[in-house]
Amino acid sequence: MFTERTSVGLDVHARSVAAAAIDGVTGELFQTRLTPSHEHIQSWLAALPGPVAVAYEAGPTGFGLARALDATGIRCVVAAPSKLQRPAGDRVKTDARDAVHLARLLRLDEVTAVTVPTPATEAARDLVRAREDCRGDLMRARHRLSKLLLRQGIVYSDGQAWTGAHEAWLRRQRFDAAATRLAFESDFDAVLAVRARRDRLDAAITAMAADSEFTPVVHRLGCLRGVSTLTAFALAVEIGDWHRFTGNTIGSFVGLVPSEHSSGASRLQGSVTKAGNGHARRLLVEAAWHHRARYVAGKTMRDRWDLASPAARARGDEGNRRLHHRWVVFTERRKRHTVANVAVARELAGWCWSLAVMDDD
Repeated sequence: MFTERTSVGLDVHARSVAAAAIDGVTGELFQTRLTPSHEHIQSWLAALPGPVAVAYEAGPTGFGLARALDATGIRCVVAAPSKLQRPAGDRVKTDARDAVHLARLLRLDEVTAVTVPTPATEAARDLVRAREDCRGDLMRARHRLSKLLLRQGIVYSDGQAWTGAHEAWLRRQRFDAAATRLAFESDFDAVLAVRARRDRLDAAITAMAADSEFTPVVHRLGCLRGVSTLTAFALAVEIGDWHRFTGNTIGSFVGLVPSEHSSGASRLQGSVTKAGNGHARRLLVEAAWHHRARYVAGKTMRDRWDLASPAARARGDEGNRRLHHRWVVFTERRKRHTVANVAVARELAGWCWSLAVMDDD
């Protein structure tokens, strides 16, 4: 329930902030345009009838403003942009109107808040997303190099690509045209540079996963097939506080539940919503493919189990058997593999949640 006297909406941008405040006693509306400086915003808020509560949309400016306001005792809500209610007939959108709309929703207590991560969690999340960007850069660099060779009629057919043998084969390639040779060297150097950058990020993530506040969760999540140290650490920092969810709601947060359009007696379900955290969703979908093969607890899995508690090992083994069984059922029903994998990924999210909230004692 909203208890403060004044509700404030801020439309925050990189170089300006549109501000609107509604006095709940007099009904007076205050509007102004501020600089992004936290001190400037705080001084304007201090002149308003108190107590004051503030809301602004989550965006590229981050959570620094929310932390600064919370440190001064001002309640600040960071709103989820996709959850903001807006009248269907409202066809005019300006910064000032957005600020007033936020202030009104805050007063009505109709703002869906996102969790403000701690500075340590946000720093770890930046590291994980840098690695995710590097993965995409490496894929594109490899595609450019392989397609350059394909245009020259050169195709590697002696095994899997991007291995040591494949790299040695690439180094043996020679071209008569100087322009083609320069293009090949440029693309090959790009692959090597991005791969080295990825390896440095992998080493940094592995070191942080072994000694940080996320280490216990990483060890428990590693009891599941397909959830390596990198994947477990990424899930831990992307989800943050797992206790916000249940085994049923975690799938909705990562956008792995089906969309629905129902009216009256009709009920129509479509593809998954793809809402929420896209980084966590990709990791879960990728990990779900590992459960398709026959389940055997090999050396890699047992080494990861040794880092977790007996309860986590038993829970992980149960989850691995259950998820493989789901793959078997879907295969017998002749479900498309992509559809089946998303369904397994949704259930995998629930198993990850059950391990993340588990007490190590």
